[in-house]
Amino acid sequence: MSNLKEIASQIRRDIVRMVHAVQSGHPGGSLGCTEYFTALYFDVMKHDPTFNMDGIGEDLFFLSNGHISPVFYSSLARSGYFPVAELNTFRKIDSRLQGHPTTHEHLPGVRIASGSLGQGMSVAIGAALAKKMNNDTNIVYSLHGDGELDEGQNWEAIMFAAHKKVDNLIATIDFNGQQIDGTTKDVMNLGNLRAKFEAFDWQVLEMEGNDMDAVVAGLNKAKTFVGKGKPIVILMKTSMGKGVDFMEGTHEWHGIAPNDEQLQKALAQLPETLGDY
Repeated sequence: MSNLKEIASQIRRDIVRMVHAVQSGHPGGSLGCTEYFTALYFDVMKHDPTFNMDGIGEDLFFLSNGHISPVFYSSLARSGYFPVAELNTFRKIDSRLQGHPTTHEHLPGVRIASGSLGQGMSVAIGAALAKKMNNDTNIVYSLHGDGELDEGQNWEAIMFAAHKKVDNLIATIDFNGQQIDGTTKDVMNLGNLRAKFEAFDWQVLEMEGNDMDAVVAGLNKAKTFVGKGKPIVILMKTSMGKGVDFMEGTHEWHGIAPNDEQLQKALAQLPETLGDY
């Protein structure tokens, strides 16, 4: 796990540097989901960085809350999908690394445009059903924000997935309790998410999302429920801004870039392990 933790530290450095460089982007949720992306791309998921859009014969990942693109781009680059140096182009004109992932730039690793919240669940379910039709036994993974569950399309898709027994899907909810305008409790109380998903007949697991050992174990445990008749969801408890003390646990860093002084304070807390781009 020490190697995964080192990778996570570097990805966090990438996140704050990318967002600072253009004074634009979403560091909070990206930092909070770093362990998840690191575990997925460097340990759990069977994937091929040479990248074929059809994804046959490999696991697939869909990012629904596309605004956390910094952690997605860093994870893709660090796992070999494109040169790490390309992270320098984040959110710049004509870059393939736009603020929200898109497909027309043909960036390896990006299978859907995910700027509009609430749509990723439907896409992931469709991909999982396609794998079943193709007798492809690989798994579809997806990530969603908790605030994103305010979008009604999610619940139509959640109901559909259970009805169709889409049991090759492992969806994860980034359960940090924060969204752009405040806490999820204040903006739109989600209530008992576990009870809600269980009522929709999903297999529900929970895990600590900022503990690397727990994330790897949680994802591997979820894999044991594949093929057992129910779609799988992990409620992943995270802290927005994790790893940078002045960003942690508040919605205020949802979409704000650090200034020069704040960047240095952040980097001082994040060891450089793989080399900065």
